[in-house]
Amino acid sequence: MTETNFPEGFLWGGATAANQLEGAYDVDGKGLSTSDLLLGGSVNVPRKINRTIDPQAFYPSHDAIDHFHRFKEDIALLAEMGFKVYRFSIAWTRIFPTGLETEPNEAGLAFYDQLIAELKRHDIEPLVTISHFESPIGLTKAFNAWASRDMIAAYTRFAETIITRYHHDVRYWLTFNEINMLTRPMGAYLAGGMYVDDSDRFISPNTDSEQLRLQALHHQFVASALVTKFAHELDPQLQVGCMLAYRMLYPYTSHPDDIAMVQRATEFNNFYCGDVQVKGHYPYFARRYWRDHHLHIDMAPEDAATLAAGTVDFYTFSYYQSSTMTCTGEGEKTGGNFFSGVKNPYLERSEWGWEIDPRGLRTALNQIYDRYQVPLMVVENGFGTRDQLIEQNGVKTVNDDARIAYLKAHIQAMGAAIRDGVDLVGYTSWAPIDIISASTGEMAKRYGYIYVDKHDDGTGTLARYRKKSFYWYQQVIQHNGLV
Repeated sequence: MTETNFPEGFLWGGATAANQLEGAYDVDGKGLSTSDLLLGGSVNVPRKINRTIDPQAFYPSHDAIDHFHRFKEDIALLAEMGFKVYRFSIAWTRIFPTGLETEPNEAGLAFYDQLIAELKRHDIEPLVTISHFESPIGLTKAFNAWASRDMIAAYTRFAETIITRYHHDVRYWLTFNEINMLTRPMGAYLAGGMYVDDSDRFISPNTDSEQLRLQALHHQFVASALVTKFAHELDPQLQVGCMLAYRMLYPYTSHPDDIAMVQRATEFNNFYCGDVQVKGHYPYFARRYWRDHHLHIDMAPEDAATLAAGTVDFYTFSYYQSSTMTCTGEGEKTGGNFFSGVKNPYLERSEWGWEIDPRGLRTALNQIYDRYQVPLMVVENGFGTRDQLIEQNGVKTVNDDARIAYLKAHIQAMGAAIRDGVDLVGYTSWAPIDIISASTGEMAKRYGYIYVDKHDDGTGTLARYRKKSFYWYQQVIQHNGLV
């Protein structure tokens, strides 16, 4: 690429989540969230969730990379790269420790006062995710989290509190991270750790209730719409977006049933949620899906009007890989970030089995923009791999050429989508600094431009070091996408 395709003012940056980097899980009155109960895992060992803290167990999020105490140092590094925007989440349990309080925890608000002020001091635009997989466990115990309509009031109280507090400094807001994960069995873990029945078993891929998940998802839709409407009325300058884990799908064969399988999965995984949040109503295929799967979604009489009045201003999504599906029984299975399928013979894979498909990002951007015609942001995209810290000319660094190659190809794909006519306004890669992996709980699976001396057993100095990709991304931003 010899000239940039990215518009002037394009928002370059990176994205994180509070539960994966802040640490300080019980500092200044913070309560327990569902993520605080997640144990570590690995590529071969799934993460497990406890109902209470086991003193003998290791919980990666409890200390994470101690961003809570080091945020000024970390933000200075982001500013050195030239970040225009930084996407982060506000930990619900720092503000309302159990979720049941009627008054917020001032110490928790004060932390984000300082963080946002530091971003503004460096001219970095904050992009805040209101809920990023860390609901208060107190609400799960009180009324089974998002399975209950009571969760709507608890969430809107939290969201309205932080929007009111920060709206002068924060223009961009996302209501829920990867809201469509509730269409998947794993999503019940991530959205409040709901119980499947009276046995106190959390819903998981092995103990699933699609009825409960989709009812919970409806409650999130209503909560998102109410908060979006509130933000617009409070300050017309505010922009509120949705956030989905986009599932780019291919059929493994040209068998008509493979084509139909991919069409149905694309509709349900991507458009079921996108239509509600952008268009303000469920898509045409939803009722057929509910009928075929013997589901009944309880809706209040006012819900349809609420959804119609609370549509989002822009659409954001995560994209790491594509997936390939078949009903023929052919193909070898492969893994992914909560999405699996069969191996695509035309694609390479990471050590964790995630298929590398930058062309799929361009296709996804066109699919989304064609359907919704609102501004788009890619707010998660990155390459998790093992990094080797070395000393080079007396400076510790990482030569992460594979990460650079992955990101370069995906940025080129975004540039091509912009040439196609897609209104893409921002890119926040995941994650600009090494943090706890959401899928495995590992530190060994690293994404950052900044290496953090922290290891899977919890040891390390927490020192930060600039990787080769740090200086590469600095040039990308400086030249507005020229790679």
